[in-house]
Amino acid sequence: MTRRRASLLLSLAFLVLACPALAAEPGAVTRAKLSNGLTVLVRENPTSAVVAVALAAKMGTRWETPETAGISNFLQLMVVRGTASRSGTQIVEDAERLGGRIDARGDQDWSAIEAAALARNWIPLLELVADVSLHPSIAEGVVEGVKQFLIRQVRNRGDQPYPVAFDTLMQSLFGPHPYSWHPLGRKESLERLDRAALLAHYRRHYVPGGMVLAVSGQVSTPAVLRQVERLFGAMPAGQPPAATAARPSAMVASRSLSNVPGAQTQILVGALAPPMTHPDYPAVKVLSSVLGGGMAGRFFSEIRDKQALAYSTAALYPTLADTGSFVTQLGTGPENLSRAQASLKKELERIREEPPSADELRVAKAYLLGNFAMDRRTNERQAWYLATYELAGVGHEFLDRYVAAVRAVTPADVQRVARTYLGTVRESVAGPGVR
Repeated sequence: MTRRRASLLLSLAFLVLACPALAAEPGAVTRAKLSNGLTVLVRENPTSAVVAVALAAKMGTRWETPETAGISNFLQLMVVRGTASRSGTQIVEDAERLGGRIDARGDQDWSAIEAAALARNWIPLLELVADVSLHPSIAEGVVEGVKQFLIRQVRNRGDQPYPVAFDTLMQSLFGPHPYSWHPLGRKESLERLDRAALLAHYRRHYVPGGMVLAVSGQVSTPAVLRQVERLFGAMPAGQPPAATAARPSAMVASRSLSNVPGAQTQILVGALAPPMTHPDYPAVKVLSSVLGGGMAGRFFSEIRDKQALAYSTAALYPTLADTGSFVTQLGTGPENLSRAQASLKKELERIREEPPSADELRVAKAYLLGNFAMDRRTNERQAWYLATYELAGVGHEFLDRYVAAVRAVTPADVQRVARTYLGTVRESVAGPGVR
């Protein structure tokens, strides 16, 4: 073991031991359900002077079609830009007066309104979340401005090597499945969307049976439940539509090339991977850390440090409710494209033939769990995890089961999932002069 690697291992091990989020949670979670079907989760944290609220709905790309791609995120931007009694500016100013903020976005498996404020202001904060979620104006004049903003974002993705390579790979991997497009959507679909379409989408998805409200911070659970009943109890009961039944494209080897001006060439190699509910999920997470876990990962140490063939390296395995993706990435100089591709291919073959050493496994787990613990330190992230994991059907307890499962992963497990999911891959390359 090198001195640098030993130092890194000790630092990561200390991080894991120092993070209480990997041990017992500082506050127990209470789960309740209103008579209309709205699920409420409350996590008391008396040591924090901040309260966070996350309201998540079963609404995202998985409920979209090619004709409506991007509508969920579009709607989320609209709900915080005006209600029947507040303008978008007033919403922002009211949140700031409470000592906090409010925002909303749509993703693949969920859409959420996230807000935080000083603990003493938790009731007006909850009232603000209720107002934007229950009474959005979706003003005609604002719709067009937000639409043009989103179209510019989509257009900007088409001008940069990494987004082009990533979006091309997702389209190749998922085909007809909605995960094939970015939550921003597509230019053609965004151009067709109007106020009527947004209102219809809102009415289908903002229903209690498909929503979870999570509160984390210095609060009293009975008091929170009383306020939630007051603010949300009058919502009519209802269930959201089912998510898409489309399946991803069959996995076959392929290679896509995109000529995009830029300083670097991006090489992305990916494959379909299991959803968060699959027994292989923890082992694939560890696999991603072995390969792309920061400076300790094989990509960084072998391809960047030793061979100087990459500016950036990563292995991405997003947590998704449906079939997901495992993506490896190198950012390299255009002159090093062939050598970098060969080196990446070699590392993918090596992990299938050679399990990680005990030392590598310890480092990978420390990196993975340490980052996970750091991400869960704030009430804002705790509320987000509570709401979205409950919405996914795995419950907030999933987090603790996940940590225990990661710790139980063996070198043989890592090699097995590498062989299972990385035997057939698709490649996407984007950069200057790529043909």
